[in-house]
Amino acid sequence: QVQLVESGGGLVQPGGSLRLSCAASGSIFSTNAMGWYRAAPGKERELVAVITSSGSPNYADSVKGRFTISRDNAKNTVYLQMNSLKPEDTAEYYCNANIRRSYNSRSYDYWGQGTQVTVSS
Repeated sequence: QVQLVESGGGLVQPGGSLRLSCAASGSIFSTNAMGWYRAAPGKERELVAVITSSGSPNYADSVKGRFTISRDNAKNTVYLQMNSLKPEDTAEYYCNANIRRSYNSRSYDYWGQGTQVTVSS
């Protein structure tokens, strides 16, 4: 069994910052890409940022220059530092990780339960 547990969401004023964390635990042989997605009310889930196992990041255009994704491979944890937050960043944020559970198995995508980020004055 593999679990992804997110933390760090909350209410913040426009221009403020938040840091999200997501820790993977359980039966893990290796972790490939890890990332963050978000779903705003009435909208489809969209990619926010992703980082490869070697640390190469990619960002959605809407967050470039404001958000930074990073990871700690020893802790199987991915972070999302969000600065200069805007009301349009309000959404449920979900962690995703592509994980191999044993040396002879394929990898699968796992998801966290989501954490709410609300940007409002």
